[in-house]
Amino acid sequence: MDVNTGTKTAERRTMPRLFVAIDLPEEIQDLLAPLCMGLPDARWVPREQLHLTLRFIGEIDGGLSREIDAALEDIRSPPFIVRLAGLGHFPPRKMPRVIWVGVEPREDVIALRNRVESTLIRIGLEPEGRRFSPHVTLARLKNPPLSKVTRYLAGNALFASPEFSVPEFHLYASTLTPKGAIHEKLATYPLKR
Repeated sequence: MDVNTGTKTAERRTMPRLFVAIDLPEEIQDLLAPLCMGLPDARWVPREQLHLTLRFIGEIDGGLSREIDAALEDIRSPPFIVRLAGLGHFPPRKMPRVIWVGVEPREDVIALRNRVESTLIRIGLEPEGRRFSPHVTLARLKNPPLSKVTRYLAGNALFASPEFSVPEFHLYASTLTPKGAIHEKLATYPLKR
């Protein structure tokens, strides 16, 4: 209640948005850092927020958040080895909005993502609805000069990281602020058979 006018004030409360992701080792983040420059008007993902998203969940209340955490704890999947390789953009065949680096091999990442997806559907979440393509987002673009994006992608096309192990995945909360998103790790789930 606004004391001066006697009317109710609408308080805008932003719930964090949840997502499930694989973290990148520091040495892999270090290798990506030189890629995160060279395009005008690109919003580069901060180094500490570089990750491989398995499932974007969205805004969820506290009760369902605890249910999601408990369900993710039950996922059984063996640890695996991947590397990052090749750059591209989304959407394909249209004006680029996202620059990404790919993941090889894709099969183990896709298998883990499918386990996460089926677990979340089983507890009542809607299917994500878009095809999963394993990648790490490097930048978001707004009206980029297509020639510069093409040159950037061609100049970095041979990028490949060393292999690294994926021993766990995480549940994150992302809160939007005027200065960008703030990510908070809520839970870690070790991969096991």
